[in-house]
Amino acid sequence: NVLPACLLLALLLLAPALPAQNERGLVINLDIGELCLQSVQCKSGCCHRLTGLSLARCAPKAAEFQECSPKSIYGVYYKCPCERGLSCDADKTIVGSITNSDFGVCKDPQDSSRR
Repeated sequence: NVLPACLLLALLLLAPALPAQNERGLVINLDIGELCLQSVQCKSGCCHRLTGLSLARCAPKAAEFQECSPKSIYGVYYKCPCERGLSCDADKTIVGSITNSDFGVCKDPQDSSRR
């Protein structure tokens, strides 16, 4: 009877730690549409907001010919970066990145090299 009592005690001591692990899981690996603070939290890699005052949500990366932003240090985008294999043909000046107006269009780099 001593073993079950020890087991029960161990479970009671570990119980508060278990919900903490689950809460941590809510902040990363977020699906499209879920609220986010940084792009690293989203499975897609894009935490997107429509305006400076709107809440940011995980969104899919931009497809070919869609508007995009180059990868940013801010972690939240007004236009998502391009899907893998595409490049964002955008104004990459320091002014564009500071004013968050460095939007472009996703293009396949292979297309320009074939011409």
